[in-house]
Amino acid sequence: MDTLTHALSGALLARATAPSPSPDALPLGRRVALGFFAAASPDLDVIASWISPLAYLYYHRGITHSLLMLPLWAFVLAWLCALLWRGDRGWRAYFGVIALGIGSHIAGDWITSFGTMMLAPFSDTRFKLSTTFIIDLWFTGIILAGLMLSLAWRKSRAPAALAVVALAAYVAFQFSLQQRALEFAEAYAQSAGLKQAKVSAMPRPVSPFNWMVVVDEGERYHYALISLSRREIPPQPTAETGFIARLAAPYLPLDRAIWVGAERYGPQQQAALAREALQQPQLAFFRWFAEYPALYRIDSGNPSTCIWFQDLRFLTPGRNAWPFRYGLCREGVGSWAAYELNGDNKRLPVY
Repeated sequence: MDTLTHALSGALLARATAPSPSPDALPLGRRVALGFFAAASPDLDVIASWISPLAYLYYHRGITHSLLMLPLWAFVLAWLCALLWRGDRGWRAYFGVIALGIGSHIAGDWITSFGTMMLAPFSDTRFKLSTTFIIDLWFTGIILAGLMLSLAWRKSRAPAALAVVALAAYVAFQFSLQQRALEFAEAYAQSAGLKQAKVSAMPRPVSPFNWMVVVDEGERYHYALISLSRREIPPQPTAETGFIARLAAPYLPLDRAIWVGAERYGPQQQAALAREALQQPQLAFFRWFAEYPALYRIDSGNPSTCIWFQDLRFLTPGRNAWPFRYGLCREGVGSWAAYELNGDNKRLPVY
C-alpha cells in the first residue's frame, strides 16, 4: 500500500483509540500525529534501494515490516519521542500508539499481492492476503472520510471508530469478491481439463470488482482480466481517454473473458536457452521473488544475447511500464551477467 495511505490509517487508528482526556493522556493532536508518522515509518526501508538495485527486492517490507521486530521499533521511536518532549512523559506513554501505527502498516501491506515478510529476520516468506490493490482509492477514501468527520466532531472518537469498522468491512467485501474470482478460475481450469493446476486471483486497480485470475500449470499459465460487475464490454480507449478509464478498460465481463497463455520458458524453440538462463545462480533472487516468472523475450544479437523474464503478478494494462523485469546477458559464449530491463530497451546492471 502507498505510504500516504499507511500514514493516514495510523492517524485514523490513533484517533479511534484515543482515551478520554485526562492529565495522563497524550494531547490528542500529538497522538494523531504520532500515529501518522509511526504508520509511515516502516517504509523508511526504501533507502536500501540506494545501496544496490537488488536491495529493494531483498529488504523492502522486511525487518521494518516484521511483527517480530515491531516491539523494538516501537520502543526506539517512543524513546526518541521522550527525548523530543523532554521531561513531559516517559517512553511508555508513546509506545502504545506507535506500536498501533506500525501494526496498521504491516496489516495494510499484508492485504496486498506484494505481501510482507512478517517473520523477518528469521524468515523471508512473504505473507499476503491479496484482497486489495496496492493503491486503492476506495480504501484511502474511507480513511479520509473518517478523519474529516473526526475534525467536524472533535470531541467524539465515533467517526474514526466507524471508519475503522468500514475499512474492515470493505476488506471483507473484497475477500468475498476474491472468492468469486477464484470460483471463475476454478471453473475454467476444470473445463480445460487442468485438474492439477493452481488458481489464484489478484486485485487490480480502479475498482474492487477488477481482478486478474491465473491458472498455473507449472511451466504454463492461463490468465484473464475480469470484472465481476460489468455486463457489457467497455469502449476501447482512445487518445482522449482519461487515465482512470484507461486502467479500467481491459477488465471484461465474465462471459466475455479472454484467456491468454504465457510460458515460463517461452515457445519450444526457445525453452532450452530460457531454462538454462533462469536456473543460473545470478537469477536466484528473481526465482525467490517472482510468483509467476515468464519469459518476456530473447534478444539475439551480435555479439550479445539477452534473455528477459517478468512476473505476471505485475501485469497492469494501462501503465506505461512493467516493473521488475530481469534477465541475463552474455557476449558470445562468455559468462552470464544479470541486468534489469528499464523500459523496453535500457538495461541496468544488477549487483
